[in-house]
Amino acid sequence: MNLASQTARQHWIGVLALARRSELQPHEAALRDIEYQLIRAPEIGMTLVRGRMGGNGAPFNVGEMSVTRCVVRLADGRTGYSYLAGRDKVHAELAALADAHLQGSQQRHWLAQMITPLASAQAERRAQKEAETAATKVEFFTLVRGEN
Repeated sequence: MNLASQTARQHWIGVLALARRSELQPHEAALRDIEYQLIRAPEIGMTLVRGRMGGNGAPFNVGEMSVTRCVVRLADGRTGYSYLAGRDKVHAELAALADAHLQGSQQRHWLAQMITPLASAQAERRAQKEAETAATKVEFFTLVRGEN
């Protein structure tokens, strides 16, 4: 796998992980319309979340969060993976199926019909959230007084 295809795959796996299940459900019939087997059935687990003070300080443990993962193999041998935050087994299976389909000859179709609209919706939600957050920003400043 070359760097360009690796970067593209990282992009669509990220988009699928951040998608809402309701956004994937219109594609469910098409995603499942192929023979496949569950290599790792959707399972829920925990992962440790780490953070850094100020984004670049010493790392510290924030806490744990639920994650769901799944691995599928299509009849032609393509393998799809998914890891996502939360406890949604159906979402994990659909995301893994989508990853497998995106590695095939119909990649352009899946990118145009599913990944691009999902990425646009996510960017719109992110922009809206950033605008709402910016509206609550408070600027603090210090007044310097003369000698004590």
